[in-house]
Amino acid sequence: MRGKVYLVGAGPGDPGLATQKGIECIGAADVIIYDYLASKQLLTFSHDHAEMIYAGKQGGDHTLTQDQINALIVEKAAAGNVVVRLKGGDPFIFGRGGEEIEALTAENIPFEIVPGVTSAIAAPAYAGIPLTHRQYTSSVTFITGHEDPNKAESMLNWEALAKTGGTLVFLMGVKNLPRITARLTGCGMDSATPVALVRWGTTASQQTVTGTLATINENVAKAGLKAPCIIVVGRVVELREKMKWFENRPLFGRRIVVTRARKQASDMVKKLSDMGAECLEYPVIRVVVPDDAGPLDQAIHTIGSFDWLVFTSVNGVEVFFSRMKALGKDTRALGHIRTAAIGPATAEKMQRFGLGADIVPESFRAESVVAAFADRAVSGKKILLPRAAGARPVLPVELTKMGADVEEIIAYETVSDTAATGGLVAALREKTIDMVTFTSSSTVTNFAALLPEDESDKLLSGVAVAAIGPITAQTAAENGFTVHVEADTYTIDGLCDAIEKYWSSRGV
Repeated sequence: MRGKVYLVGAGPGDPGLATQKGIECIGAADVIIYDYLASKQLLTFSHDHAEMIYAGKQGGDHTLTQDQINALIVEKAAAGNVVVRLKGGDPFIFGRGGEEIEALTAENIPFEIVPGVTSAIAAPAYAGIPLTHRQYTSSVTFITGHEDPNKAESMLNWEALAKTGGTLVFLMGVKNLPRITARLTGCGMDSATPVALVRWGTTASQQTVTGTLATINENVAKAGLKAPCIIVVGRVVELREKMKWFENRPLFGRRIVVTRARKQASDMVKKLSDMGAECLEYPVIRVVVPDDAGPLDQAIHTIGSFDWLVFTSVNGVEVFFSRMKALGKDTRALGHIRTAAIGPATAEKMQRFGLGADIVPESFRAESVVAAFADRAVSGKKILLPRAAGARPVLPVELTKMGADVEEIIAYETVSDTAATGGLVAALREKTIDMVTFTSSSTVTNFAALLPEDESDKLLSGVAVAAIGPITAQTAAENGFTVHVEADTYTIDGLCDAIEKYWSSRGV
């Protein structure tokens, strides 16, 4: 049985620029063959059992030759798999996508093309350079800066390019920059023509160097700029100073580790990314439900006997309502009950299930919930508390002291996730990380457990640590970490705001 191949453009690096159809294809794929320039974050949209194959080409280091890649795609599809060939940018803009499709048609393997945003357009846009402008130019030309070295002669008409009067965009040309500038000026282009090189465009590592045809080689050498780069030649480069935006964001260039469970990380990753940070997702925990759902199911069956329902986390809400649904019940069974939630995120999650919160304390700690109950007549009242295994005992102990009958149910537990250990430790060793974030005590303890004991201090030297609140900060300190950032408001938004203030105060 023949499978099918989707040739998917991954876009220029910012995962937010991937197309909806491309993400859908990734989610349906049995095999994903991905390139060096394809954002690794896109791989998180795959299903758990998808086979991942790296086929990147970096400089002269080719994991596989193009012929080997073609054969691999054919082999996987011929075995009946849905194959996604994930290519940086757009597959048909100097991406050798045409060669891969020719290999498929030769074997009668069905395929579809899913275009992507090409770096030729995106990188200049993120650098604040419009490729066309009515007052500057009305044409743009895309050119490979890396022609096939086996060609007998160049296919490029350098004289025509020099005289076009429009914007020229060279892809993959940083190594040939001296040759490019020499050919253009040699064919009559003004040596004062503005030039910009954009490296790792659309990512937090983006770097832009400008100059003219006469000065750009020296400027690039001084900056140490290397591939991958886009080269833009033309008067529109002058507009960069007034139009640059991406590199002006408050966290631009900062690489921040997010340690919370991957399922819960998206909001934090989006907020930090929107402020310019490059988020490295290294989840050190994952949320699992107990093998025995009996205690929680029993509590739900007898929900009519409870006066209060207290949620301490989003996870607790999700697990509770998941079991409600499994048991054929909905929020109508909770019509009589009063509710409390620690934190607005928990209250918001409750609202999504149609349940409001009677108590949402200003400070998002168990002690604050206790204080909020102080003016409530809870003596003799029955309180259901579905929460994590190993949670702090403050809440049930203090409510019991107030005369309440508290039934604490283990709804879920957080366990260590070691899948990303190697990558995390490697990044710390390479000193490419600026900050590590902790959103719970469990993220701290599991992170600490992943570090080699004899390297812990060295690995975190020069790395800032951010904690979502005082309890998490205390756990970090107990594990030997110096906490540089502690959120005033114990939420993801509060933590992100505190991180922004920290880097802004350091002149970022």
